[in-house]
Amino acid sequence: MDRLKLSHIDEELDSSEVAALRFLCLGIVNRKRMEGIKDAKQLFLRLEENGLLDNGVFLAELLHTIRRADLLSLLEADSRRPEETDARPTLSPYRVMLYGIYEDMTTENFEKMKFLLSSKLGRRQIEASNTALDLFVEMEKADLLSPTKLNDMHAVLKEFDQQLALTVKRYMDEVRQQNPTRVPPPPHVSMVFQLCYYDLNHNPRGLCVVINNEKFLGEELKDRGGTQEDANVLKSVFSRLGFTVVVHNNLTASRIRSELRELSKNDFLAHDALVICVLSHGEKGCVFGTDEKKVGLRELTLPFTSKNAPTLARKPKLFFIQACQGDGYQEGSVPCPPRPGEEEVRHSRLQEDAGPVRGETVAWDADFLMGMATVPECKSFRNTSTGSIYIQELCRQLIRSADSVEMDDILSVLTRVNREVGKGEYLTHKQMPEPKYTLTKKLVLKYV
Repeated sequence: MDRLKLSHIDEELDSSEVAALRFLCLGIVNRKRMEGIKDAKQLFLRLEENGLLDNGVFLAELLHTIRRADLLSLLEADSRRPEETDARPTLSPYRVMLYGIYEDMTTENFEKMKFLLSSKLGRRQIEASNTALDLFVEMEKADLLSPTKLNDMHAVLKEFDQQLALTVKRYMDEVRQQNPTRVPPPPHVSMVFQLCYYDLNHNPRGLCVVINNEKFLGEELKDRGGTQEDANVLKSVFSRLGFTVVVHNNLTASRIRSELRELSKNDFLAHDALVICVLSHGEKGCVFGTDEKKVGLRELTLPFTSKNAPTLARKPKLFFIQACQGDGYQEGSVPCPPRPGEEEVRHSRLQEDAGPVRGETVAWDADFLMGMATVPECKSFRNTSTGSIYIQELCRQLIRSADSVEMDDILSVLTRVNREVGKGEYLTHKQMPEPKYTLTKKLVLKYV
C-alpha cells in the first residue's frame, strides 16, 4: 500500500487506538513481533510483512472495528468492507469480542475486574495493566483466557456487569454451535464464528419513519379507521427503543416515493439502523397511496440498498407493512376461540386493508427485514377503534422483549407475533403474518 496514505492514517490515530489495533492483531502477527510497537507506522510494517496490507481489506476491517471509519477515505479505492469484496477476512472474532468488552467497560468496573483477578494473576501483572486490553493479554499469558477458554472471563464479568457477561456467553454459544467438538479455531478464523449481533451504540439509534394513510381520495378504497392507533403505538414504542420517529400522514403514491428518495440521501453514519412502517391498503407486492395508485414493495426498499445509501451498508433496515396482500382469506382447520383480552375486538369493527389491483413482488438485498402483516394472496385485519391486529401485536412483543432480561432478537419477536396473531379469529377468518429477511446478524432492540 501507499506509504504516504499509511503515514496519514498514523497521524490520525492516538495511542489508545494504536494499542487497540495492536491487540486485535495478536494471533495474526507473532506476539513477540508486536512487542515494542508504539505507533501505527510500526504496526503497519508488521502487517505488511504478513501480507495483510496487499489490498487494504484487513486494514479497513481494523479501522471499522475501532470505529474509525472516517479514515477509510485515505485507503485505496478497493478498501471496502470484506463483505463487499472477494477477499477472505482474517480479523479474529474472539479479539473483536474482547475489544467490544473493553469499549463498554467503565473505569469502575475495570478496577473491580483487576481486584477479582488478583488471586489468579500476580501483582506485577495487575499493576502493569493500565487498560482492560492489557489485562486480557495478561490473562492470556497466564492461560486464563483463549478463544476456547472463556469461563474465567465469564465468571468475573458476571460479578459486576451482566451485559458484558452476556457478550461472552453469546460468543461461547456461537463457537459451541459451529464447533461442537470445541476444536480451537485456526488463526485465520472464518467469519462464521464472528459475533452475529448488529451494533447498536448510538443515541438515537436512527430514524423510524411511519407512513400513515387514513384518508383516501378515490371511490374504491375506504378510509382506514383505527390506523391512528397504530401510528401512535409505533411512535411510542420506537421512541422508547431509541429511535427518532417521524410520522407522515396521508401520502399519495408519488409522495411516498419522493419522501423515501429524500430520506435515502441522508448521511446515516451516526445511525445504527433504519425503520420504515407503512400503514395503508395494499395488494400482492404493493401498497397504495391515498390517490389509490400503487407503490411496489421493491420501490420501498430500493432507495436504501448499499448502492443507493452507502452509509446504511451493513446496518439493519426494517420495514413493517400493515396492508393486505391479496383478496383471499386464510382459514383454520378447527375453530379457534379468541385470545384472552380480545373480547372487545368486535367483528363489526374489523375491516380489511385490501385494494383493487395486484402488483409486483419484492426484491431483496443484504441486511433487510420486511415484516408483512399477512402472507401473499390474503387479507389482513384492522380494528377501527383499537388499530390493526398485526401492528398492535408487533408493538406488544417489542415491549415484552425490551422489558425482558433475555436477549431476544427481532426474528424471535416476529415468531411470537406470528404465533399470537395466528391464534386469533377475525370475522371468522385467520391471519398469518410473514417476515422476509436478508439480515446477516442478530438484531436485539432494547430501551435506551
